[in-house]
Amino acid sequence: MKVGMIGLGRMGANMARRLLRGKHEVVVYNRTPEKTREIAGEGAIASLTLDELLQKLPTPRMIWVMVPSGKPVDDMMEALLPKLSKGDILIDGGNSHYTDSIRRAENAKQKGIEFLDCGTSGGVWGLEEGYCLMVGGNPDTFKLVEPCFKTLAPPNGYAYMGPAGSGHYVKMVHNGIEYGMLQAYGEGFEILARGRYPLDLAKIAELWNHSSVVRSWLLELAVDAFKKDPGLKNIKGYVEDTGEGRWTVQEAIDQSTPAPIITLSLLARFSSRQTDSFSAKVIAALRNEFGGHQVVAAKS
Repeated sequence: MKVGMIGLGRMGANMARRLLRGKHEVVVYNRTPEKTREIAGEGAIASLTLDELLQKLPTPRMIWVMVPSGKPVDDMMEALLPKLSKGDILIDGGNSHYTDSIRRAENAKQKGIEFLDCGTSGGVWGLEEGYCLMVGGNPDTFKLVEPCFKTLAPPNGYAYMGPAGSGHYVKMVHNGIEYGMLQAYGEGFEILARGRYPLDLAKIAELWNHSSVVRSWLLELAVDAFKKDPGLKNIKGYVEDTGEGRWTVQEAIDQSTPAPIITLSLLARFSSRQTDSFSAKVIAALRNEFGGHQVVAAKS
């Protein structure tokens, strides 16, 4: 298939590369041309403007947008919709709020444009391991784009969730669960680090990945993080949040659904910005390992 990829950050660039490996034709555009030229050097078709990207795609066009959530997505939609033709397909693969995706799908529909919201998980490892894709929108449009989903995801790694907004809704809760898992690992390793024995945390994380009930990919990443910096001395215990945890907690409140673990893990991130705890260091290190999220360096 021939697909346009707009936004070549950590996720978008590697998604373009994975599509290229799957023998798709990929037309790329990034706000800064240096990244466009870099991916073009790996086989993509470069576009230095949105108009150029649209000209290089056959109709109906398929355009995957990977820009930060919120205003950047709205700005991109505003720039693209007047230029698109009936039947063209827009896919938002970022971490948008599901209510925004419902609104954007309706706006696109009024102009005859198809819109899919695609919750995307996999971080910086997605290029090699594949991306987990949670897709909302028109089921017939989903089927049209399915060859791309198959290439981007590992076996059984993508699925249709339901109508507009459902893909980003499922990804929102996915990230809320992630908050709780990270918090549990962070607190457990802090107890070990401050405990009565001089323990090798990398060795323990490696051990737990063999038949332990707490084994996981996050624990595998903990091994890597502790091997690089056993005491996490080079990381400040400052943990950012990108919005999905807040949205999940708000949804739980709106439903009157008790979600104490996810709620407290969000609040723990707030407290990490006031103190420098070891558990926060663990969470910051793991987020850097799986998603390339920037860490705040500890002051020497």
